[in-house]
Amino acid sequence: MKAITYHAYGSPEVLTLQDVPMPEPNDDELRIRIHATAVNSADWRLRKADPWLVRLAFGLQKPNKAILGSSLSGIVDEVGKNVNTFQVGDAVFGLSGTNVLGTYAEYVCVPANAPIALKPSNVSHEEAAVIPFGAHTAWHFLRKANISAGQDVLIYGASGAVGTATVQLAKHAGARVTGVCSTDNLELVTSLGADDVIDYREQDVDKTAGMYDVIFETVNKAPMSMLLEHTKAGGTLILGAGMIKEMLQGAFTSLTSNKKVIVGAAEERAEDMRFFKELVEAGTLKPVVDRTYTLGQLPEAHAYAEKGHKKGNVAISIGARS
Repeated sequence: MKAITYHAYGSPEVLTLQDVPMPEPNDDELRIRIHATAVNSADWRLRKADPWLVRLAFGLQKPNKAILGSSLSGIVDEVGKNVNTFQVGDAVFGLSGTNVLGTYAEYVCVPANAPIALKPSNVSHEEAAVIPFGAHTAWHFLRKANISAGQDVLIYGASGAVGTATVQLAKHAGARVTGVCSTDNLELVTSLGADDVIDYREQDVDKTAGMYDVIFETVNKAPMSMLLEHTKAGGTLILGAGMIKEMLQGAFTSLTSNKKVIVGAAEERAEDMRFFKELVEAGTLKPVVDRTYTLGQLPEAHAYAEKGHKKGNVAISIGARS
Protein backbone atom coordinates (compact mmCIF):
# COMPACT_ATOMS: atom_id res chain seq x y z
CA MET A 1 0.00 0.00 0.00
CA LYS A 2 0.96 3.66 -0.36
CA ALA A 3 1.89 5.61 2.75
CA ILE A 4 3.70 8.77 3.78
CA THR A 5 6.63 7.82 5.97
CA TYR A 6 9.36 9.69 7.85
CA HIS A 7 12.56 8.35 9.39
CA ALA A 8 14.06 11.53 10.84
CA TYR A 9 12.69 14.58 12.61
CA GLY A 10 12.69 17.77 10.60
CA SER A 11 11.00 19.94 7.99
CA PRO A 12 8.07 18.80 5.80
CA GLU A 13 10.60 17.41 3.32
CA VAL A 14 11.26 14.42 5.63
CA LEU A 15 7.82 13.12 4.63
CA THR A 16 8.09 10.77 1.65
CA LEU A 17 5.59 8.66 -0.30
CA GLN A 18 6.53 4.97 -0.22
CA ASP A 19 5.17 1.47 -0.73
CA VAL A 20 4.89 -0.32 2.61
CA PRO A 21 3.44 -3.70 3.64
CA MET A 22 -0.29 -3.96 4.11
CA PRO A 23 -1.16 -4.16 7.84
CA GLU A 24 -3.01 -7.25 9.04
CA PRO A 25 -5.55 -6.95 11.89
CA ASN A 26 -5.19 -9.14 14.93
CA ASP A 27 -8.18 -10.80 16.60
CA ASP A 28 -9.25 -7.61 18.40
CA GLU A 29 -8.64 -5.13 15.58
CA LEU A 30 -10.32 -3.85 12.47
CA ARG A 31 -8.62 -2.73 9.30
CA ILE A 32 -9.86 0.46 7.69
CA ARG A 33 -9.40 1.49 4.07
CA ILE A 34 -8.73 5.18 4.62
CA HIS A 35 -10.50 7.58 2.30
CA ALA A 36 -9.38 10.75 4.03
CA THR A 37 -7.26 12.02 6.89
CA ALA A 38 -6.25 15.47 8.16
CA VAL A 39 -3.17 17.48 9.12
CA ASN A 40 -3.43 18.56 12.76
CA SER A 41 -1.03 20.53 14.94
CA ALA A 42 -0.04 17.34 16.75
CA ASP A 43 1.10 15.86 13.44
CA TRP A 44 3.56 18.57 12.48
CA ARG A 45 4.80 18.88 16.05
CA LEU A 46 5.61 15.15 16.09
CA ARG A 47 7.26 15.48 12.68
CA LYS A 48 9.68 18.13 13.93
CA ALA A 49 9.87 16.94 17.58
CA ASP A 50 8.48 20.21 18.92
CA PRO A 51 8.80 20.37 21.87
CA TRP A 52 11.97 18.30 22.16
CA LEU A 53 10.40 16.26 24.99
CA VAL A 54 8.18 14.39 22.48
CA ARG A 55 11.33 12.38 21.70
CA LEU A 56 11.00 10.68 25.08
CA ALA A 57 7.82 8.99 23.88
CA PHE A 58 8.42 8.79 20.11
CA GLY A 59 12.15 8.14 19.80
CA LEU A 60 15.22 10.05 20.99
CA GLN A 61 17.30 10.01 17.80
CA LYS A 62 14.64 9.18 15.23
CA PRO A 63 10.89 8.51 15.25
CA ASN A 64 9.86 5.04 16.36
CA LYS A 65 6.65 5.22 14.32
CA ALA A 66 7.25 5.68 10.62
CA ILE A 67 3.73 6.76 9.66
CA LEU A 68 2.12 9.82 11.21
CA GLY A 69 -1.55 10.83 11.27
CA SER A 70 -4.37 10.02 13.69
CA SER A 71 -7.60 11.37 12.14
CA LEU A 72 -9.42 9.22 9.65
CA SER A 73 -12.56 8.51 7.68
CA GLY A 74 -12.97 5.37 5.62
CA ILE A 75 -14.49 1.92 5.17
CA VAL A 76 -13.95 -1.14 7.36
CA ASP A 77 -12.07 -3.60 5.17
CA GLU A 78 -11.49 -6.53 7.53
CA VAL A 79 -12.27 -7.39 11.16
CA GLY A 80 -10.61 -9.73 13.64
CA LYS A 81 -12.52 -12.76 14.90
CA ASN A 82 -13.24 -11.13 18.28
CA VAL A 83 -14.65 -7.91 16.81
CA ASN A 84 -18.44 -7.54 16.95
CA THR A 85 -18.84 -3.76 17.15
CA PHE A 86 -18.15 -3.15 13.44
CA GLN A 87 -18.46 -5.16 10.28
CA VAL A 88 -16.89 -5.13 6.84
CA GLY A 89 -18.37 -2.33 4.75
CA ASP A 90 -19.11 0.06 7.62
CA ALA A 91 -18.22 3.68 6.92
CA VAL A 92 -16.40 4.96 10.01
CA PHE A 93 -14.55 8.02 11.26
CA GLY A 94 -12.52 8.91 14.32
CA LEU A 95 -8.99 8.68 15.69
CA SER A 96 -6.51 5.83 15.46
CA GLY A 97 -5.05 6.93 18.80
CA THR A 98 -1.58 8.19 19.76
CA ASN A 99 -0.40 4.62 20.37
CA VAL A 100 -1.24 3.67 16.79
CA LEU A 101 -1.07 6.75 14.53
CA GLY A 102 -0.60 5.51 10.93
CA THR A 103 -3.43 7.29 9.10
CA TYR A 104 -1.15 8.85 6.47
CA ALA A 105 -1.67 5.65 4.52
CA GLU A 106 -4.20 3.75 2.46
CA TYR A 107 -4.95 1.30 5.29
CA VAL A 108 -4.61 1.24 9.06
CA CYS A 109 -5.43 -1.33 11.75
CA VAL A 110 -6.94 -0.05 14.99
CA PRO A 111 -8.28 -1.73 18.14
CA ALA A 112 -12.02 -2.34 18.11
CA ASN A 113 -12.32 -0.09 21.17
CA ALA A 114 -10.46 2.81 19.54
CA PRO A 115 -12.21 6.23 19.38
CA ILE A 116 -14.05 5.25 16.20
CA ALA A 117 -17.74 5.55 15.29
CA LEU A 118 -19.97 5.20 12.27
CA LYS A 119 -19.37 8.09 9.89
CA PRO A 120 -22.00 10.87 9.74
CA SER A 121 -24.13 10.15 6.70
CA ASN A 122 -24.48 13.74 5.53
CA VAL A 123 -20.83 14.65 4.97
CA SER A 124 -18.01 13.45 2.73
CA HIS A 125 -15.04 11.46 3.95
CA GLU A 126 -12.89 14.58 3.71
CA GLU A 127 -15.32 16.50 5.90
CA ALA A 128 -15.69 13.63 8.36
CA ALA A 129 -11.92 13.24 8.72
CA VAL A 130 -11.41 16.80 9.96
CA ILE A 131 -13.95 16.53 12.79
CA PRO A 132 -12.32 14.17 15.33
CA PHE A 133 -9.16 16.03 16.37
CA GLY A 134 -10.61 19.50 16.91
CA ALA A 135 -13.92 18.31 18.32
CA HIS A 136 -12.49 15.79 20.76
CA THR A 137 -9.97 18.35 22.04
CA ALA A 138 -12.65 21.02 22.40
CA TRP A 139 -15.20 18.76 24.08
CA HIS A 140 -12.68 17.21 26.48
CA PHE A 141 -11.70 20.61 27.88
CA LEU A 142 -15.19 22.11 27.86
CA ARG A 143 -16.41 19.07 29.77
CA LYS A 144 -13.60 19.43 32.32
CA ALA A 145 -14.54 23.09 32.73
CA ASN A 146 -18.15 22.05 33.47
CA ILE A 147 -19.50 24.16 30.61
CA SER A 148 -23.16 25.05 31.12
CA ALA A 149 -25.93 27.18 29.68
CA GLY A 150 -25.71 30.89 30.30
CA GLN A 151 -21.97 31.02 30.87
CA ASP A 152 -19.78 33.60 29.14
CA VAL A 153 -17.03 31.88 27.15
CA LEU A 154 -14.08 33.48 25.34
CA ILE A 155 -12.30 31.43 22.68
CA TYR A 156 -8.86 32.69 21.67
CA GLY A 157 -7.89 31.30 18.28
CA ALA A 158 -11.50 30.72 17.28
CA SER A 159 -10.82 30.07 13.59
CA GLY A 160 -8.50 27.05 13.84
CA ALA A 161 -9.29 23.35 14.03
CA VAL A 162 -9.91 23.37 17.78
CA GLY A 163 -11.34 26.88 17.81
CA THR A 164 -14.05 26.29 15.20
CA ALA A 165 -15.14 23.13 17.03
CA THR A 166 -15.09 24.92 20.40
CA VAL A 167 -17.33 27.74 19.15
CA GLN A 168 -19.95 25.25 17.97
CA LEU A 169 -19.78 22.93 20.97
CA ALA A 170 -19.91 25.79 23.47
CA LYS A 171 -22.98 27.17 21.69
CA HIS A 172 -24.54 23.72 21.75
CA ALA A 173 -24.03 23.75 25.52
CA GLY A 174 -25.94 27.05 25.72
CA ALA A 175 -23.02 29.39 26.41
CA ARG A 176 -22.62 32.97 25.22
CA VAL A 177 -19.55 32.81 23.00
CA THR A 178 -17.00 35.47 22.10
CA GLY A 179 -14.39 34.48 19.54
CA VAL A 180 -10.98 36.05 19.01
CA CYS A 181 -9.47 35.76 15.52
CA SER A 182 -7.94 37.78 12.67
CA THR A 183 -9.79 40.09 10.28
CA ASP A 184 -9.98 37.47 7.54
CA ASN A 185 -11.83 35.03 9.79
CA LEU A 186 -14.46 37.25 11.40
CA GLU A 187 -17.20 36.12 9.03
CA LEU A 188 -16.34 32.44 9.48
CA VAL A 189 -16.42 32.57 13.29
CA THR A 190 -19.68 34.53 13.25
CA SER A 191 -21.24 31.99 10.88
CA LEU A 192 -20.42 29.21 13.35
CA GLY A 193 -22.58 30.85 15.99
CA ALA A 194 -20.32 33.20 17.96
CA ASP A 195 -22.32 35.94 19.68
CA ASP A 196 -19.44 38.39 19.42
CA VAL A 197 -16.10 38.40 17.61
CA ILE A 198 -12.95 40.34 18.50
CA ASP A 199 -10.45 41.13 15.75
CA TYR A 200 -7.11 40.94 17.53
CA ARG A 201 -5.43 42.85 14.70
CA GLU A 202 -7.73 45.85 15.11
CA GLN A 203 -8.64 45.69 18.79
CA ASP A 204 -6.61 45.35 21.97
CA VAL A 205 -8.03 42.15 23.43
CA ASP A 206 -6.77 43.11 26.88
CA LYS A 207 -8.84 46.31 26.81
CA THR A 208 -11.94 45.15 24.91
CA ALA A 209 -12.58 41.74 26.49
CA GLY A 210 -15.00 41.45 29.38
CA MET A 211 -15.05 38.94 32.22
CA TYR A 212 -15.65 35.28 31.40
CA ASP A 213 -16.65 32.11 33.20
CA VAL A 214 -14.46 30.09 30.81
CA ILE A 215 -11.58 31.19 28.59
CA PHE A 216 -10.27 28.65 26.09
CA GLU A 217 -6.87 29.54 24.62
CA THR A 218 -6.40 27.17 21.67
CA VAL A 219 -3.10 28.33 20.14
CA ASN A 220 -0.72 29.13 23.03
CA LYS A 221 -0.12 32.70 21.88
CA ALA A 222 -1.96 34.94 24.38
CA PRO A 223 -0.22 35.89 27.65
CA MET A 224 -1.51 33.78 30.53
CA SER A 225 -1.51 36.81 32.83
CA MET A 226 -3.85 38.70 30.51
CA LEU A 227 -6.19 35.74 30.17
CA LEU A 228 -6.38 35.31 33.93
CA GLU A 229 -7.28 38.97 34.35
CA HIS A 230 -10.38 38.35 32.23
CA THR A 231 -11.34 35.10 33.98
CA LYS A 232 -14.03 35.54 36.62
CA ALA A 233 -13.39 34.52 40.21
CA GLY A 234 -14.25 30.83 40.36
CA GLY A 235 -13.85 30.65 36.58
CA THR A 236 -11.70 28.41 34.41
CA LEU A 237 -8.84 29.12 32.02
CA ILE A 238 -8.19 26.35 29.49
CA LEU A 239 -4.76 26.24 27.85
CA GLY A 240 -5.56 23.74 25.13
CA ALA A 241 -2.15 24.03 23.45
CA GLY A 242 -0.14 24.53 26.64
CA MET A 243 3.29 22.95 27.06
CA ILE A 244 5.37 22.07 30.14
CA LYS A 245 5.82 25.73 31.12
CA GLU A 246 2.09 26.37 31.01
CA MET A 247 1.37 23.15 32.91
CA LEU A 248 3.60 24.28 35.77
CA GLN A 249 2.20 27.82 35.78
CA GLY A 250 -1.34 26.48 35.60
CA ALA A 251 -0.85 24.09 38.50
CA PHE A 252 0.57 26.90 40.65
CA THR A 253 -2.30 29.25 39.74
CA SER A 254 -4.94 26.61 40.51
CA LEU A 255 -3.39 26.03 43.93
CA THR A 256 -2.89 29.68 44.89
CA SER A 257 -5.90 31.50 43.45
CA ASN A 258 -9.68 31.23 43.09
CA LYS A 259 -9.32 30.46 39.38
CA LYS A 260 -8.79 27.04 37.83
CA VAL A 261 -6.31 26.44 35.01
CA ILE A 262 -6.66 23.30 32.88
CA VAL A 263 -3.73 22.05 30.78
CA GLY A 264 -2.90 18.62 29.44
CA ALA A 265 -3.67 16.02 26.80
CA ALA A 266 -7.25 15.43 25.71
CA GLU A 267 -8.79 12.04 26.39
CA GLU A 268 -9.86 10.08 23.30
CA ARG A 269 -13.26 8.36 23.72
CA ALA A 270 -15.40 6.39 21.28
CA GLU A 271 -18.54 7.75 22.95
CA ASP A 272 -17.49 11.25 21.98
CA MET A 273 -17.23 10.23 18.33
CA ARG A 274 -20.76 8.84 18.48
CA PHE A 275 -21.87 12.13 20.03
CA PHE A 276 -20.17 14.13 17.25
CA LYS A 277 -21.86 11.93 14.63
CA GLU A 278 -25.26 12.90 16.04
CA LEU A 279 -24.35 16.59 16.12
CA VAL A 280 -23.05 16.57 12.55
CA GLU A 281 -26.14 14.80 11.25
CA ALA A 282 -28.32 17.33 13.10
CA GLY A 283 -26.40 20.23 11.53
CA THR A 284 -25.19 21.41 14.94
CA LEU A 285 -21.50 20.63 14.34
CA LYS A 286 -20.23 21.59 10.91
CA PRO A 287 -16.83 20.58 9.55
CA VAL A 288 -14.67 23.48 8.39
CA VAL A 289 -12.23 22.58 5.60
CA ASP A 290 -9.76 25.20 4.44
CA ARG A 291 -7.85 23.18 1.85
CA THR A 292 -7.76 19.60 0.58
CA TYR A 293 -4.57 17.88 -0.60
CA THR A 294 -3.77 14.41 -1.93
CA LEU A 295 -1.65 11.88 -0.05
CA GLY A 296 1.36 12.71 -2.19
CA GLN A 297 0.97 16.40 -1.35
CA LEU A 298 1.30 15.86 2.40
CA PRO A 299 4.63 17.73 2.68
CA GLU A 300 2.95 20.77 1.12
CA ALA A 301 -0.05 20.33 3.43
CA HIS A 302 2.24 20.21 6.48
CA ALA A 303 4.04 23.36 5.38
CA TYR A 304 0.73 25.19 5.01
CA ALA A 305 -0.75 23.97 8.31
CA GLU A 306 2.42 24.81 10.22
CA LYS A 307 2.16 28.49 9.23
CA GLY A 308 -0.78 28.76 11.61
CA HIS A 309 -3.10 30.68 9.31
CA LYS A 310 -5.50 27.97 8.20
CA LYS A 311 -9.25 28.40 8.55
CA GLY A 312 -10.46 25.34 10.35
CA ASN A 313 -8.79 22.23 8.98
CA VAL A 314 -6.61 20.80 6.25
CA ALA A 315 -7.97 17.57 4.75
CA ILE A 316 -6.06 14.86 2.90
CA SER A 317 -7.97 12.88 0.28
CA ILE A 318 -6.68 9.33 -0.08
CA GLY A 319 -9.42 7.18 -1.58
CA ALA A 320 -12.77 7.38 -3.30
CA ARG A 321 -15.00 10.27 -2.32
CA SER A 322 -18.51 9.92 -0.97
